[in-house]
Amino acid sequence: LERAEEGRARHVELAERVSRWYAPVVHTLGLATFLGWLLVGADWQTAMLYAISVLIITCPCALALAVPAVQVVAAGRLMRRGILLKSATALERLAAIDAIAFDKTGTLTTGQPTLSGPCEDVDLQAALNRAATSRHPLSRALVRAGADRGLKPDTARPGDVTEVAGAGLMAVVDGDTWKLGSRRFCELPDDPASVAEGPELWFCRPRQDPVGFAFQDQQRQDAPAVIQRLRSSGLDPVILSGDRQAVVAGLADRLGVSGWHAGMTPADKYNWLVARAGEGRKVLMVGDGLNDAPALAAAHVSLSPTTAADISQAASDAVFQGDLLSPVTEILTVAKRAQHIIWQNIGFAFAYNIVCIPFAVAGFVTPLFAAVAMSASSLIVLTNSLRLGMIDKSRG
Repeated sequence: LERAEEGRARHVELAERVSRWYAPVVHTLGLATFLGWLLVGADWQTAMLYAISVLIITCPCALALAVPAVQVVAAGRLMRRGILLKSATALERLAAIDAIAFDKTGTLTTGQPTLSGPCEDVDLQAALNRAATSRHPLSRALVRAGADRGLKPDTARPGDVTEVAGAGLMAVVDGDTWKLGSRRFCELPDDPASVAEGPELWFCRPRQDPVGFAFQDQQRQDAPAVIQRLRSSGLDPVILSGDRQAVVAGLADRLGVSGWHAGMTPADKYNWLVARAGEGRKVLMVGDGLNDAPALAAAHVSLSPTTAADISQAASDAVFQGDLLSPVTEILTVAKRAQHIIWQNIGFAFAYNIVCIPFAVAGFVTPLFAAVAMSASSLIVLTNSLRLGMIDKSRG
């Protein structure tokens, strides 16, 4: 949180560059005011008084506060809503996005799949012995299903297990290769007649018939409403998933998402985002899985739930808590509003100086009035920034 608040976003650097020029320019202006009044016949005390008024009224407090105040208020508001900013430039990049892509499992869905199809205990035991070595949601679902039947992983006999990103697990047991993963990974033909409505895993062993495990994964409760709000704001969401086409198409239809891609590997997601960036698109990627880390890093800006794999959270610019998807629209609302307020603050700071400096140079401003005006400008900037913490309270 401190890094996000204190980091050097582009607007902060702009304000600081202006502030660096501010001091020599203002001191030169004060000296010119002093010498100018001496030249027109004023005594040195009067000339000095007017010069001091110029120095006071041009103090760059309002400009220096224009950006950091908004960042602190925005970070605090988001943190109260369970959203943690990890990058100082996240809000700036979020305000500029023109596309949004979602992972499916664990992002649009709860990421807590349950085993729904029938299976023999002996097959489940053999599969969960390998699945216990993985943090993939379907692997963990197998372990939970086994626990419900009183089955525990036999950690002494998992074999030499290797996890292939976006595909499955491969184990060498007594010299034979066993596989637990997708149809493609297990080299099984596609079955158009398959009626499974959710994710599936296949367990393949030499000299035995493949065993299929079917799962159900509930979509997040507010996912349809969030997708609708995104579309209303001009963003047309896209689903990028490694799951089967029928499963992804069904979820996309229920959520009203027209753009979706199924059977994608981590490299496919990464390449899709790189291609969009090459077209000049600024994509927000929302994902949670170990396999989403490359895509999250490649996106213009990225967001993950706190249930995401550690590496995905590390690659994301922000993380959100809870079982709802509404933090996605919340952070976009705050980001866009923050940019408006930042430019309002910067515009006011410049307008204040453009209006007040001529009066000070002309001798119409006393040091006391200049101090009041300077303090008032800082208070106006701070008050304007605090508005960000109050917007759309009714939606919270």
